[in-house]
Amino acid sequence: MVFLAGWLLLAPMAAQAETASSLREVPSSGKAANLKLAQAAMRITGVRVETDGDGLRLMIDAAGMLAEPSTSVVGNALVAEIPNAVLSLPDGGNFEQFGPAQGIALVSISNEAGNRVRVSITGSDGPPSVAFNSGASGLVLAITPRQDLATGDDESIRIGVTGEGDEGYAPRDSSTATRTDTALRDIPQSIQIIPRAVIDDRDARELGNALETAASVADNGGRGLSVFGPGFLIRGFENRGGIFREGVEAFSLGPLSTADLERIEVLRGPASVLYGRGEPGGIINLVSKRPLSEPFYSVSAGAGSFESYDGALDLSGPITNDRSLRYRLNISYRDFGSFRNKVDGDELLVSPIITWDITPNTSLDLYGQYTRSRETIDEGLVVGSRGIINLPRDRFFGEEFSEFSQDQFTLGYRLKHETGDRLTLRHSLSYQEYSPERYAPLFDSLDESTGQLERLAYFAGGIYQRFFTNAEAVARFNTGSVSHQVLLGVEYRNTREKPEFQFSNLYDPINIFDPVYSRTPFDIKPEFFRDDTIKTLGIYLQDQIDILPNLKLLAGVRYDIADQFRTTRDIGEPRDEFKQTDSAFSPRFGIVYQPIEPVSLYASYTTSFQPSFGASRNLDDSTFDPEFGRQFEVGLKWDISDRLTFTTALFDIRRQNVQTPDPDDPEFTVQTGEVTSRGLELGLGGEILPGWNITANYSLLDAFVSEDNSIPVGNSLANVPDNQFSLWSTYRFQEGSLEGLGFGLGLFYVSQRAGNSDNSFTLPSYFRADAALFYQRNNWRAQLNVENLFNTRYFTSSDQFLGVTPGAPLTVSAKISVQF
Repeated sequence: MVFLAGWLLLAPMAAQAETASSLREVPSSGKAANLKLAQAAMRITGVRVETDGDGLRLMIDAAGMLAEPSTSVVGNALVAEIPNAVLSLPDGGNFEQFGPAQGIALVSISNEAGNRVRVSITGSDGPPSVAFNSGASGLVLAITPRQDLATGDDESIRIGVTGEGDEGYAPRDSSTATRTDTALRDIPQSIQIIPRAVIDDRDARELGNALETAASVADNGGRGLSVFGPGFLIRGFENRGGIFREGVEAFSLGPLSTADLERIEVLRGPASVLYGRGEPGGIINLVSKRPLSEPFYSVSAGAGSFESYDGALDLSGPITNDRSLRYRLNISYRDFGSFRNKVDGDELLVSPIITWDITPNTSLDLYGQYTRSRETIDEGLVVGSRGIINLPRDRFFGEEFSEFSQDQFTLGYRLKHETGDRLTLRHSLSYQEYSPERYAPLFDSLDESTGQLERLAYFAGGIYQRFFTNAEAVARFNTGSVSHQVLLGVEYRNTREKPEFQFSNLYDPINIFDPVYSRTPFDIKPEFFRDDTIKTLGIYLQDQIDILPNLKLLAGVRYDIADQFRTTRDIGEPRDEFKQTDSAFSPRFGIVYQPIEPVSLYASYTTSFQPSFGASRNLDDSTFDPEFGRQFEVGLKWDISDRLTFTTALFDIRRQNVQTPDPDDPEFTVQTGEVTSRGLELGLGGEILPGWNITANYSLLDAFVSEDNSIPVGNSLANVPDNQFSLWSTYRFQEGSLEGLGFGLGLFYVSQRAGNSDNSFTLPSYFRADAALFYQRNNWRAQLNVENLFNTRYFTSSDQFLGVTPGAPLTVSAKISVQF
């Protein structure tokens, strides 16, 4: 909190510096008369001109991503025309700035016929050099005057698109919360974006590492090498099955790489209205890197502690001369060790995507992904009757042959067609298949007096297949002075799982105080089999309503039907069949009020729906009802400046129909349980001063059992910290002999957490410091990252049984990357 208070005191200084450096400050509150124009084309609401070394930066603010401009040179002027856009400044006129910098005579922006905006930049001695950088909420032009005509250097009039756009530390738009490109300040729900800049600066190579800067996201086994794969908690609730890629469920039992991601979006709170069955804490949506219109080639190589090495390629550009066919290919490989004895792994990722602009109004994305993962299964250290037993954090209680391996591939497409300016049609399809194998002795029981740890010979294999398709229509229209953006969608999922398990036979025990490894692999003899098919059909409707320019409503509802057909069979026994059908409505409501342009106040009500496991039954053999979640949330979003944002949220979530042991027969369960999570979140992100970036988040959570038959009411939920704080801040010198040199500092605090539902032991609180040093010049960048700078001993999570995952000691990684 002290850090947040200090930064808020600096915010007015940052705003003053911004105003002083601007040649023209344009308020972005548009007039009601301009709303109709926004329905026909992308609305440009603000223009800012800033000095930048020997040149200028021209920043064009829009309601979303602007199309790539077409360019031409007319005399001393470079002219760029932006299609499907309309200039809608507060004063209703055009934009002109005379003599904004030496060598630049005039910058002008005006509306042209056919929903085109003309940008004209006139040089004093010749046409300037301009590089366009398109982002999610507008366009940035880097302008350099032409100063030496005698050289005849053609590069002085070179025009190039520099990429997808660097959103910095404060992205302003998201499609996760609404499935439409909507400014974050217009969304009545808490959403946090972890942009590529933060991922790169922290050198976060796995999803778990990247999520450390997200508020109310806790580790639930996601960062260790565990038999259960990645696991996270959002607002106190498990997130299994709640990881998506471009809105499509992206399940994996292996760690998820960030190599092919543009950013990570965390939507906090129930999301069933758009994403179907799921937990009430929220979802994580992974946004892939997109194909670029200009050639882009990047290669990187890294090395780190514990004999870890990695390399990556990122290639993109046009395939055809007219740029209508573009590609992007990400390839990465990691060979990693661990501070844990005998633990290592490797991972290969190949992620291609092709975009085809079939017509000016129709585009198609074809994408795929292949991952091959292998890692040692590690359950961590052990817990005794008095808590975590004090053992060296590198001590390993598995075997060298303990291994998780998985081959996984995904294929799919996304088709988009715009019919005029008011209707957008979308269709997507995805198929995912993976074949994991988990083979290891797992913890069974511990004799604390002797230190003998009994182990089970565990194996799990099988094939998992997931098919997804949906069709959506987005219509934009007015009813009088009220504007609407209506989303109608139909979604179908078909999941097929055929796992097999072995878990009854004991393996050689090991002593935790003096481990002697058996090193003898055990025979694989599966003894339990499942064959499951889960089909889900969902229909959803949503309306985003602008009643006034500063008053917005969001309303939506979804209807789901989920059919489960599951079979179980013990070896040598007949097969048991289970059928279950559930249906539910999931409503959502929200309101946003903006008393002044930079401030949004919001309130919302959202719900979740999660069918019970189809092979579970009541004592009378009846099926269990689905679990339902609901959330009330109020919050504030404040754009302190155009590059710095502050958010806060208060929420109350209840998950009902939780299964608890039957008091009349503990071998069965009944649905009388309820768990509650309520809390406060604070966030600050963006650029405080030129070169100084920050993302800081704090959460105060009270997640507890509110109804149960066996667990005492009031018990804290496992692995959920009451207080959690994260800070990551970087500074890069902008000029002088140190230009390009930067450094970063990270601070992470997690309070003590209950280790299990019984609250019989706790994970201690910890404070961890990270640091970074980097240097970037021209087309290359070198960086050094240090995690756990002061070598703090800490634990990230518990499996609620015998295992706890220790955090890594001081860890160093180095990386160098070059762009062509």
